[in-house]
Amino acid sequence: MGDGSSWPQRQREAVTAHAAAFDRQRAAETAQARELIARFVREMVERDVPPARLRARVPDSRTTYRTDLTGWYLRRNRSLAVSVDGDLYLLDTARSLRARLLGAQIAPIDPRLRLGVGARDGESMPLEQLLRQRVQAGRQWP
Repeated sequence: MGDGSSWPQRQREAVTAHAAAFDRQRAAETAQARELIARFVREMVERDVPPARLRARVPDSRTTYRTDLTGWYLRRNRSLAVSVDGDLYLLDTARSLRARLLGAQIAPIDPRLRLGVGARDGESMPLEQLLRQRVQAGRQWP
């Protein structure tokens, strides 16, 4: 092995290169997903579908908390939404007295082209399909 580098060093370099490639792929996917979401927001506005005040929910309960977000729910269980600003939010939160009193603070998530990967069977769906279904539902959303 005449290149003078040790096996651990070559291994670290390979891992670093692999991580960089993964990061580039993830960034490209996120950019594509953001474009889909921006188109969704434009379509909802053009179709005059009013956004709603979004509420965070405690999974497996009926408890919800107000947020400072406005947008459109993407899932009927109201666990996922797009804000009028074009950000994607997972609206699940932990039970909290602070959230009950002051409202829940929810941070946007990086969108993926396929949502729910690794979830229970039937919960994984392409983002484009989910957005299309929501646009088609228009004002008829529960």
